[in-house]
Amino acid sequence: MSVLFKNGRIKSSRKDVIRFISSIKDDEKLLKHVIEINEAHTIMLMEQKIIEDEQGVELLNALEKLKSGAKIKSWLEDIHVYVEEEVAKTAGEAGGNLHIAKSRNDQVATAIRMELREELINLMKVMLKFQKNLLKKAEKHVETIIPGYTHLRPAQPITFAHYLLCQFDAFQRNLQRLIECYVRVNGCPMGAAALAATSFPINRERIAELLGFDEVLENSIDAVGSRDFILETLGILSIIAIDISRLAEDLIIWSTPEFDLIELPDEFCSTSSIMPHKKNPDVLEVIRARMSHVIGNFTVCALTLKSLPSGYNLDFQEVTPKLWESLQKVNESLNILSDLMMLCKPKEQTTESPTLTFSTLTELVKLLFQKHGVPFRTAHKIVGAFVRRLSEHGLTLKDATPEMLKETAEEIAGVPLKISASDLKAADVIGFVKTHNIQGGPSPTEVRRMLDSRKNLLTSMNVQVAEIEAKL
Repeated sequence: MSVLFKNGRIKSSRKDVIRFISSIKDDEKLLKHVIEINEAHTIMLMEQKIIEDEQGVELLNALEKLKSGAKIKSWLEDIHVYVEEEVAKTAGEAGGNLHIAKSRNDQVATAIRMELREELINLMKVMLKFQKNLLKKAEKHVETIIPGYTHLRPAQPITFAHYLLCQFDAFQRNLQRLIECYVRVNGCPMGAAALAATSFPINRERIAELLGFDEVLENSIDAVGSRDFILETLGILSIIAIDISRLAEDLIIWSTPEFDLIELPDEFCSTSSIMPHKKNPDVLEVIRARMSHVIGNFTVCALTLKSLPSGYNLDFQEVTPKLWESLQKVNESLNILSDLMMLCKPKEQTTESPTLTFSTLTELVKLLFQKHGVPFRTAHKIVGAFVRRLSEHGLTLKDATPEMLKETAEEIAGVPLKISASDLKAADVIGFVKTHNIQGGPSPTEVRRMLDSRKNLLTSMNVQVAEIEAKL
């Protein structure tokens, strides 16, 4: 048991019990913040004339010394006990006043928020790098045609740049979520003490100012007894994890010989221990698995927090390590994925590609409606039956004739058509992509406009994140 608490209310605790409840290993991450909290608190105590300046100076000198000479003992209960014991050794009698008007409860809540601020800023910067690489890659593939999929079946032609912009936009929303979350993280619990604040005439706003917080978390019960900011962060990380996993899944599937749409870089793959021809997407598979851990951590923490009464509970210390683990996994995966995306090579599909066969036939439906006056749903039925007829005979659009379509229209809908060979060419792959030039479409013209827009957005977001970091 720590000497701070020995022979107090608890005479002694078993060493194995102390080890069992100890958070000291996970607390090491918070050491610098706990020291800073104690420095800010000491300065405030001096300014408020709660302690003498001479005592405050001794405390500050002891804390400063601790920054460079910390040797954390594994048997201690937590980092706050360690700091207080070390300061007491150096500052002597003054060290006994370090804990005036505060508790471990408000300290740990503050330290977690301080570390989380830095972690969130770092993740924002990693995400900005990832988005930058997506735009760089997209610029090179504005006219690289690939099939777009629904239900994992070829649907309509798009471009690789169009797909990458889809990913950019999804992660832009994630970035905005992180920024919004940061605002709620950046509130200071200090001064709430254990639960009911303190009768000492402290200045909570001054501590918040010294520690770089935007506001004080006012209600003392809420300040020490809430961990919704952790749950919110984990929720956002879970959304990011889902987006990362779906991107990894696309790349894994598209790089298979059956799809053959993407060539993954060798340095992100490995081979089989027995089959020399294999090129396995190991990195992407590990990313996909680790994103499951992130989502699992959110679930574990939600279940832990949902059953707790108000106020501080030691269950909280089981939640925080899950937060750091999730942040690490998302950071590492995004960094790896960012480099992988720059090196992967899409394989442009020809107009004869089997995956693009029939994928442009919405244009034939459109032609029957616009040129021949066939109601849309009837035209849809005719073209669907036309595809079935071709497929049953092992034919493609290249083999189709106007007569086949006329016969189908007559048979299915009793509609007489005057179709020419040029009408059938309305379903040209390149033409399809070019004519889909409405806002957000895959046409090169529209994709270039979106690229310019996203570059401007990226510049703006870099400035915003830099401003957030500078405030600290």
